[in-house]
Amino acid sequence: MSAKNDIRLLRINHLRGPNIWTYRPALEVWLDLGELEDYPSNLLPGFTDRLLGLLPNLMEHHCGVGERGGFVERLREGTWAGHILEHVVIELLNLAGMPTGFGQTRSTSQHGVYRMVFRARDEQVARAALAQGHALLMAAINERPFDVEAAVNVVREELDDCYLGPSTAAIVEAATERRIPHIRLNSGNLVQLGHGKRQRRIWTAETDRTSAIGEGIAGDKDLTKTLLAACGVPVPEGRVVESPAEAWDAAEDIGVPVVVKPSDANHGRGVSLELMEQADIEAAFGIADAEGSEVIVERYVRGNEHRLLVVGGKLVAAARGESLWITGDGESTVVQLIDSQLNTDPRRGETEDLPLETIRLEREPVMRQLLQRQGLDGDSVPAAGRRVLVQRNGNMAFDCTHEVHPEVAAMAVLAAKVVGLDIAGIDLVAEDISKPLEAQGGAIVEVNAGPGLLMHLKPAVGTPQPVGRAIVDHLFAEGESGRIPIVGVAGTRHTHTVARLVAWLLHLRGQPVGLACRDGLFMENRPVQGGDCAHWEAGHRLLMNRRIEAAVIENGPLAILRDGLPYDRCHIGIVTDAEGADTLAEHDIRDADQMPKVLRTQIDVVLEDGVGVLNAADERVAALAPLCDGEVILYAPDPANAALAAHVEAGGRAVRLQGRSAELLAPDAQPQRIELSAWGEATRAEAVLPAVAAAWALGVAPALIRAGIETFDAELARNPNPTR
Repeated sequence: MSAKNDIRLLRINHLRGPNIWTYRPALEVWLDLGELEDYPSNLLPGFTDRLLGLLPNLMEHHCGVGERGGFVERLREGTWAGHILEHVVIELLNLAGMPTGFGQTRSTSQHGVYRMVFRARDEQVARAALAQGHALLMAAINERPFDVEAAVNVVREELDDCYLGPSTAAIVEAATERRIPHIRLNSGNLVQLGHGKRQRRIWTAETDRTSAIGEGIAGDKDLTKTLLAACGVPVPEGRVVESPAEAWDAAEDIGVPVVVKPSDANHGRGVSLELMEQADIEAAFGIADAEGSEVIVERYVRGNEHRLLVVGGKLVAAARGESLWITGDGESTVVQLIDSQLNTDPRRGETEDLPLETIRLEREPVMRQLLQRQGLDGDSVPAAGRRVLVQRNGNMAFDCTHEVHPEVAAMAVLAAKVVGLDIAGIDLVAEDISKPLEAQGGAIVEVNAGPGLLMHLKPAVGTPQPVGRAIVDHLFAEGESGRIPIVGVAGTRHTHTVARLVAWLLHLRGQPVGLACRDGLFMENRPVQGGDCAHWEAGHRLLMNRRIEAAVIENGPLAILRDGLPYDRCHIGIVTDAEGADTLAEHDIRDADQMPKVLRTQIDVVLEDGVGVLNAADERVAALAPLCDGEVILYAPDPANAALAAHVEAGGRAVRLQGRSAELLAPDAQPQRIELSAWGEATRAEAVLPAVAAAWALGVAPALIRAGIETFDAELARNPNPTR
């Protein structure tokens, strides 16, 4: 069979928020199959077997069949290349460590052109997977060799560069489980949990409640010990030294064995333990001096090293370290034994998602010194059966959370409070963590700000601890979601006026309100950006603002198709009409009957305790009501509207125009009327009625709504579209 031409990627669009495909960010790709439109998979001899040879795990894809092997069944029956590319990309993401289950491929009105979409947590990772998947698919079609491992590595490298670290990811995942939204604020691990004024921020395991002074104290080990000792926390005697000779003098005063360590190092770097000899102590000074700003010599405390995690005044996890040993065979060098006996541990590696690091002697001066004290170096060949100590500390591997004695836990909590940290990693040495420290001569040796969580999330031995959830619970009380009221306005008719009126009514209630609409971007009733701001970026800016207590965001159909919504869920979702199909041809929207699929996105994201506000005068809009997870309020300028009447009869709330008044209808209550004055004109009523319904849903008093409507024209005069 002759070679087939490449699939052309016509357009790649990153949908950053809820969209017509899914609630989550996705990558939408427009494909032109070219001649492959005439060659489904069953007409490509040997293709299915070649593809499975490259990606055998495609057998696990259920596809539309709903069971293992479903996708392969589709391949053998015959499916088109766009659908196949979707599954290839998803499988590459899975192999790279970003599990992805969602994908869809749909034909368009153009022959051979398809829209393929898949879940995209990060745009750059998704684009890398698409490029590699495209190349793999064409190689399988045209019987060319392809290096799958290299392709996966390309995606994995992009993932390592872009994705959150394991500690931050655990906190974000715990927030998501509590339905707390998050926004990534930089390319690293600075993340906002919640929106507007109710947000909290994390940076790995530090929060916006973490004291800068506390962090500074924790970075100075000598000062930390002084403060802890003053408060009755057991710490080893020690002092700062400035030279190798002074280190030996201090050791003689304290009494050997001693520890020599830098004053501000992390992860056990530069820490030498149980030193007895002058030469070893003086050599350890140089190692420590290279790691930190000052060097401390302190009494050696016998026992195992432990890391206790304190969050918000509570002990939430504990891990115990282990010493690392190798056993000689009479033939292999120390380096070879380390590689064969220690580095083969699947828990070790260079990536952040592994709890233990690969051991490389060339970057570990403390290990080299420890070997030297045993008369060895990396090239030495230990005798068969000889046990060689390679590492004493910094190798937390065993979860011991449930072994910690209450007095030990209380001492760790006190240490965190003394230093001034809301989240702290407390390093202590004790022979038995299930007994009080004083009785066994144990001591707290360090207090760390921003402690790593991986040892608790993935202990080598023992039960993983829900430390991410503990941090989220520390930041948000039970029942708090971090959400501010969000009002989303979708449609084409008067939507910017609806958005502005809703924002004005909330402003009069005394709330700092953010508004993004076609008239511009407004913060607390102050224009900050002109031009059309009914788009994702402007809405996102509102949600990041720590002053904002409510946000009103206009979302036209084009913005939904191009970017998705700037929020995951909203309290009020308004749909005014189902018009505008004639402006959306580039998105393959050709007639009005396709519009509800676009506009339903706004209703799909209404929270269970929220409200969807729908125009009963448009049958296509009113038909969206069953899709709303929350309550529905219908509105209509015609007081005799049949859909509105039926909704009220069924126990629903509604707003209708009655003369020059908006009439609020609720079950088992007398109608309330709000005088609209000049707003009673039919064309303007299309804007005021949904705004009144939204304000009512948010609990704005009818009297305040009335006052807001009366003063709204003056507000427009003060703050017109800044571009005019």
